[in-house]
Amino acid sequence: MDFAYSPRCKDILARLRAFMDAHYYPREADMFAEVASGDRWQPLAIIEELKDKAKAAGLWNLFLPESDQGAGLTNLDYAPLAEEMGRSFFASEVFNCSAPDTGNMEVLTRYGTPAQQERWLKPLLAGEIRSAFAMTEPDVASSDARNIQSSILRDGDHYVINGRKWWTSGAGDPRCKILIFMGKSSPDHSDPYRQQSMILVPMDAPGVEVKRMLPVFGYDDAPHGHAEMTFTNVRVPADHMLLGEGRGFEIAQGRLGPGRIHHCMRLIGLAERALEKMCTRLAAREAFGKPVLRQSIWSERIADARIRIDSARLLTLKAAWMMDEVGNKLAKKEIAMIKVAAPNMACEVIDWAIQAHGGGGVSDDFGLAYAYAQARTLRLADGPDEVHRNQIAKLEAVQHTGANR
Repeated sequence: MDFAYSPRCKDILARLRAFMDAHYYPREADMFAEVASGDRWQPLAIIEELKDKAKAAGLWNLFLPESDQGAGLTNLDYAPLAEEMGRSFFASEVFNCSAPDTGNMEVLTRYGTPAQQERWLKPLLAGEIRSAFAMTEPDVASSDARNIQSSILRDGDHYVINGRKWWTSGAGDPRCKILIFMGKSSPDHSDPYRQQSMILVPMDAPGVEVKRMLPVFGYDDAPHGHAEMTFTNVRVPADHMLLGEGRGFEIAQGRLGPGRIHHCMRLIGLAERALEKMCTRLAAREAFGKPVLRQSIWSERIADARIRIDSARLLTLKAAWMMDEVGNKLAKKEIAMIKVAAPNMACEVIDWAIQAHGGGGVSDDFGLAYAYAQARTLRLADGPDEVHRNQIAKLEAVQHTGANR
């Protein structure tokens, strides 16, 4: 296994870091201030300004390997870039690399028809619109996607969609014009993995309604947000179906693998920044006659944080390398492993950083409380820890015994 970054990756990473230092970090506090003033659900003017600078700098659509409008990087080469962007909440959007748009663009690139790509992919790649992904439902255990009950039923030249979704991230943004909806098109199919489909639903289609925006540990993540939505007799043309009826799970596997690893890459950057803040704070504080940094418990935590971050990074790079070398399907165990390891690591490191800041750590002054909310959420998003651990154990059992548990 060779985890070395390519010369092109190193060049882009250097330019990305220089951009962040020159243009992003000096205005980071202003972005949060802008959200807090006026209408929280409007795009940030600072972000839009930085997007133009990012495009001009050639730092755009870095995530996309399979399009002439992307950077053409491998998963391995994208890893340090995503890590750098993951250090701050708004950074990924500046470079058009934020979820759920990245996953939706990959779906449209891989599975969309030319007409679907022309209507939705092109403006997404240009950063002119945003998108959402409607899969999770409040009334069933959506960790088993076979439980999804929303319906997508054919009616002549249209499909009629009914259902209730929540945690539809991105739906609060007024730029969100399209979402990918997962539901049952063939509920009686003998194969439960052929019952589900994915279909493109315009946000302005009659019957689509945002019921409320859901807070995460008290944060609303405006102007992005996470919506609870209802779909009542929503009619969309039949040509909005993705790939074909009954192929929702197939699309999901193609979408969620890269999505999961991108989350892990970003979390490593978030944890790195938390460790930096922890060390800086400990060096600046004195207790019981000496710097807190020299208290033995903090030496242990700093060391453990470094070990955990580097361990998660190496696991993530291995998963990225395998995705590049053998494909997402054969890398599914490694993807599941990092999806457990990275969020748990980030939660622990950020928690230590909060503790190091004392009362300030749970305020909004240092960004750590918000960082923890993001990291903790990712122990649930794209599949909870328990599901991934079960898959890892099952694959291990098959490898060593040849039989399913």
